[in-house]
Amino acid sequence: MARKHPKHGHHVDLDNDEEEAPPPVPCWLCGRPTGQSIVWHHPIPKSRGGRDVMPMHAICQQMLITTFTNSELQRHGMDVEGLLANPDVRKFVDWVANKDPDFTATIAKKKR
Repeated sequence: MARKHPKHGHHVDLDNDEEEAPPPVPCWLCGRPTGQSIVWHHPIPKSRGGRDVMPMHAICQQMLITTFTNSELQRHGMDVEGLLANPDVRKFVDWVANKDPDFTATIAKKKR
């Protein structure tokens, strides 16, 4: 049979609601604050020797993956402005700018 009261002292609530959550990390591509899920994207693909990771929304990472090849991503490297110079990426970033941080949608596959 289960006890109604703890055997050793009283129950102490360890949850402290007064702690502030850390500020949201901005997305590397669009600059919006990230939501509940953060994707850690390799700007230079791992297959091309990339080690650095940047926080991104899943939808932003999907846009890069469908728009650029690994060779193109390697050439751009950490240059976000170079990626934003692509008209498709610029149109996407302008479109997603006012969306909720956890917004998701299907990105059309690139026709190769």
